Amino acid sequence: ERPYTCGQCGKAFRWSSSLAEHLRTHTGKRPYACSQCGKAFGQRALLAQHLRTHTGERPYACDQCGKRFGWSSSLAQHLRTHTGERPYACGQCGKAFSQSTSLAQH
Repeated sequence: ERPYTCGQCGKAFRWSSSLAEHLRTHTGKRPYACSQCGKAFGQRALLAQHLRTHTGERPYACDQCGKRFGWSSSLAQHLRTHTGERPYACGQCGKAFSQSTSLAQH
């Protein structure tokens, strides 16, 4: 059950605190600031993720080769080097790429 609904976009949430955090995407309010560089974020989790750029923490490890990453998205991208997955295909020629940036450059 998701009783808390955003009045601006209709997205529903299970907790009122999640709705409050979501509303910042519409208002642009960023109450969580990095003590190292001052960059501000609308979500506490995004600040925590950003702090890794200063600490060098790399909590995500590849189970194939052990290489570590600071972001789960970087690990997911890296895993494609092992699987050969190429989820980004050109709509004109059909050539597939493992990274969206490679498709954009193509």
